[in-house]
Amino acid sequence: MPVKENIQHFKSALPAHVTMVAVSKTKPADMLLEAYKAGQKDFGENYVQELVDKEAILPKDIRWHFIGHLQSNKVKYIAPFVYLIHGVDSLNLLKEINKQAQKNKRVIDCLLQLHIAEEESKFGFDVEEVKTLLHSAELKNYPHVAVKGFMAMASNTDDTQKIRDEFKQVKLLQEAFPQYKILSFGMSGDYALAIEEGSTMVRIGSSIFGERDYSK
Repeated sequence: MPVKENIQHFKSALPAHVTMVAVSKTKPADMLLEAYKAGQKDFGENYVQELVDKEAILPKDIRWHFIGHLQSNKVKYIAPFVYLIHGVDSLNLLKEINKQAQKNKRVIDCLLQLHIAEEESKFGFDVEEVKTLLHSAELKNYPHVAVKGFMAMASNTDDTQKIRDEFKQVKLLQEAFPQYKILSFGMSGDYALAIEEGSTMVRIGSSIFGERDYSK
């Protein structure tokens, strides 16, 4: 799999204001290193133990993004080094991230996850919950957390208009709260559509590394 060529393709094709997170879950460290040598610094992982193992052996200037569903009891393992937590889907999780960030004497950047898809299996706040949270003083209770924007996943469908309409919800929310700059939505199959609808961060996995092997 020509990882280097794929990285270079996306770096030349994506607009300058869009950050590409290389989704590297289930991929071996040597494949990540190949992407790193091609200039990729942002990597996204879904599993805490896999992230911890890779962080220990890969270059220290990698920006590690946690993009999966994060359990509160596992925050402590990534709190010392994680660059951005994409999927903050509850106040309890926000509270725990703040607690572990304080222990590590740092502020952890986070995105609030919006539930915009039809599938019940996806996590996140609904849009009205986020509006209520951001209008309140609640975030001041978490000085070791810095909310930087919003993350979302569209429905798993071939209906591009439906996907576009779901992405629009995220952009509309951000327009009401413009201080939150990062919009993380769009993956290998729909990143171009996502960028058209305002995404500033796309998560690309299979188009860089090939299909994932979950048998390991």
